[in-house]
Amino acid sequence: DNGQGVPQDFKEAVKWYRLAAEQGHALAQFNLGGVYDKGRGVAKDYKEAVRWYKLAAEQGDVDAQYNLGYMYAKGQGVLQDYIYAHMWFNLASMRGDTVFATKNRDFLAKLMTPQQIEKAQEMAKSCQARNFKGC
Repeated sequence: DNGQGVPQDFKEAVKWYRLAAEQGHALAQFNLGGVYDKGRGVAKDYKEAVRWYKLAAEQGDVDAQYNLGYMYAKGQGVLQDYIYAHMWFNLASMRGDTVFATKNRDFLAKLMTPQQIEKAQEMAKSCQARNFKGC
């Protein structure tokens, strides 16, 4: 992917990411989501990106949680849903991405009703209590 020690080859990177991702490696799942998100070595496919980001996010990957928030906020690969976007940004913020996730969560909150914000916060708490499974 980065061309470190070998020529840069996105298609070859996808092959190796997929092998590791299918074995449950969270960083590989995140990276595979990223290649589908950006269309590097594969055709751009937001739905496939969301699928891999979600697998990584459910293992606690903060970057995947942030990216899911972004995908829900923009409606890329999923229906646009500010409640889910807020939830994922909130989880990423609580787990260490305190700058971008917090900023995006707070921006979305300005577009949401108090009831929607409350629901998103409840979902984030529930998701965290389940160790991110089934979020």
